[in-house]
Amino acid sequence: MHDFTEGIGGLSSAEVEAARAAGDANVDAGTKTRSIRDILRDNICTLFNLINVILFVFVLITGSLRNGLFMIVIVINTAIGIVQEIRSKQMTDRLSIVASSKVDVIRDGVRVEVGTDELVRGDCIVLGRGNQIPCDSTVLSGNANVDESLLTGESDLIPKSAGSTLMSGSFVNSGTVVARIDHVGAENYAAKISAEAKAQKDINSEIMTSLNGIIKFVSIVIFPVGLLLFGSMYWSGGVEFNEAVLSAVAALVGMVPEGLILLTSSVLALAVIRLSQHEVLVQQLYCIETLAHVDTLCLDKTGTITSGAMEVEGLKVLDVASGESGAERERACAQALVTIAAADPDTNETGKAILDWGKALGVARERIADYVPFSSDRKWSGATFESGESYVMGAGQFVLGDGYAKVAAEVEELAANARVLVLARVDGFDGEAIVGVPEAQALVSIRDQIRTSAAETIGYFCDQGVDVKVISGDDPRTVSGIAAKVGVPHADRFVDATTLTTDEDVARAIAENSIFGRVKPEQKKAFVMALQKAGHTVAMTGDGVNDTLALKQADCSVAMAAGSDAARNVAQLVLVDNDFASMPKVVVEGRRSINNLQRSASLFLVKTLFSMALAVLFILLPWQYPYQPIQMTLISAFTIGVPSFVLALEPNRDRIKGRFLENVVVKSIPGALTVVLAVIAVNLWGYIGAGLDYAQVSTVCVLLTAWIGVNLIFRVSMPFTPLRIALIVFVIAGCIVGASFFSNLFSISAFTEAMWPIAIVIGIASVVVFNVLYNLFDRWHAARQSKLV
Repeated sequence: MHDFTEGIGGLSSAEVEAARAAGDANVDAGTKTRSIRDILRDNICTLFNLINVILFVFVLITGSLRNGLFMIVIVINTAIGIVQEIRSKQMTDRLSIVASSKVDVIRDGVRVEVGTDELVRGDCIVLGRGNQIPCDSTVLSGNANVDESLLTGESDLIPKSAGSTLMSGSFVNSGTVVARIDHVGAENYAAKISAEAKAQKDINSEIMTSLNGIIKFVSIVIFPVGLLLFGSMYWSGGVEFNEAVLSAVAALVGMVPEGLILLTSSVLALAVIRLSQHEVLVQQLYCIETLAHVDTLCLDKTGTITSGAMEVEGLKVLDVASGESGAERERACAQALVTIAAADPDTNETGKAILDWGKALGVARERIADYVPFSSDRKWSGATFESGESYVMGAGQFVLGDGYAKVAAEVEELAANARVLVLARVDGFDGEAIVGVPEAQALVSIRDQIRTSAAETIGYFCDQGVDVKVISGDDPRTVSGIAAKVGVPHADRFVDATTLTTDEDVARAIAENSIFGRVKPEQKKAFVMALQKAGHTVAMTGDGVNDTLALKQADCSVAMAAGSDAARNVAQLVLVDNDFASMPKVVVEGRRSINNLQRSASLFLVKTLFSMALAVLFILLPWQYPYQPIQMTLISAFTIGVPSFVLALEPNRDRIKGRFLENVVVKSIPGALTVVLAVIAVNLWGYIGAGLDYAQVSTVCVLLTAWIGVNLIFRVSMPFTPLRIALIVFVIAGCIVGASFFSNLFSISAFTEAMWPIAIVIGIASVVVFNVLYNLFDRWHAARQSKLV
């Protein structure tokens, strides 16, 4: 075996130290993520938490600890946020396109093994089959076939010899080379992609944006309203200081939907657990919501539609004068192909495909007398059999030379869907040269192996109204043929991305076509950006380094676990089983989570809306605000907390319609408005008509608020199921038990003869008013959505 390191002494120890001192070491200079200290600070020191801490302090001033139970939810919610963000940080920090590994390097004339971070500019490294290239380098000696698909998206092996450039992040598929390192650290091609991919990406979540909008609005109005409400009760209404404080805090606590954020985190966390059971790793919670809204899906062909392996599509025997029958000649050609493939000790994916094909056909191998291995320069391999016949297999132009014109048309026809090799008969070999004029015998077409589930998965997304785009680094004709086989609509409309030179070209092409080939990494990102600019919600799948920029730009990014570290770590979803068929499960889970969250969120916002409205009204009215914080806890627990969690976990495959905040508010207004009207009616009747005291009026208000909450649960639970019926029974029973057996804890007064008529009459009226309002808003919202479709 030839020693490719002969005559190469590499750097001396002194030169290595000098390079390190000059900053020419291969260190990771990627973008840094936030520290754990910053994460703790940003999650704990929030305006949301500050509001609740201030309210809790006011409760402590009154000495009524039971009224401070609302802080438990705040602490839990903050803890969940911290854990999730630290987990995200750890995964982002692990992002490195070049896996940390060892590499052989020649120093002081000796071949030694060092870590990739110990390499310096000018080092001479030895790379063999399976090695990942750690730095951009130039080949000094040897020959190799390099797989650059993770960088360029092209599945063809690239031959490398003396003078060739090796790009970091690619792999040596076969052969051995010695190369000199030209770039280190951030200069490397892979590192340039990694720096942008590794930078943190803002979460694109309509739910989170809506929740933040609610908190921001509440934060602006809460303290001015609270101060005015306290003043109207203490200074103008003659209410005792402690009572005025607790009533004001009750109003302000009611305005903040503290449990809604916890519910959202919990529902999405449970969705993560469910998806993990289907071998789907969720790396960012809110991507489940985003995928449920996606209307455009961009697929990278390799690793998603195809498995990455190759398979023989067919064998076409050429019309050559012979005494053999068609079947005999086809058998002889298959035997020649299998024999040459089996003779290669370093079989690549193409050779494996031929061997698997031959095995399935039961083709026996010939014994060989001579073998010429594949060379990236010659682009063919060949063998002489013991029978005396000699054959070569390889690229048509290199095998046939001038004679290629005779088969060019047939090769081009097959090349639309596959890679085509020519089998030719020759007189023999003189060393590594062909003897005689090659005579083409057959064409074998080899294609990417299509996943068995790809067509069904593509069909699912098409049925759901999702526009599918296939974006690949391969020949657009090949990509088009594969896309057509799995049912991608308009697969015949393909574009060679090398013809797209401006942003306008990209925007027009992505709008009008579905298949794109010869796409560069930066173009994939440009395609995603153009779709987003056109108002689309875009999901992107990929598995290579060349996909990372587009994955990061997409609204929802999906990677295969078997792909590159870069793609896997920057993606929001990772398909652990490398099966694209898991995608519909993610969509279904997203719909369950978002639809159920919308339904449950309406329960929370009822409390926010009626608390805000009543707080403003009671600034002007001469009575004390009718709730205390502990009473809001009773209402929240049984008419909001428990039912919201139960309803949020039910199956729901309905398509998501409308915007989250609008859908929630429309469901919330009828209940909130009914509570406001009921409370005002109770205060008027109680104080003016029946002569009740504050504790009695407060008791009736609390129970009627719970009753209206039950009615809202009743409506959002339609159509009824056994679980929903049980839920309604539980809520009613819980309110009764809480008010009856824990009346002292929740400040519920015993009912008097004067309280019953108020509770019954206003309770019946509330049911009528609520249902009329609910039906009116429901019809209005349905009509509005139909116009927007």
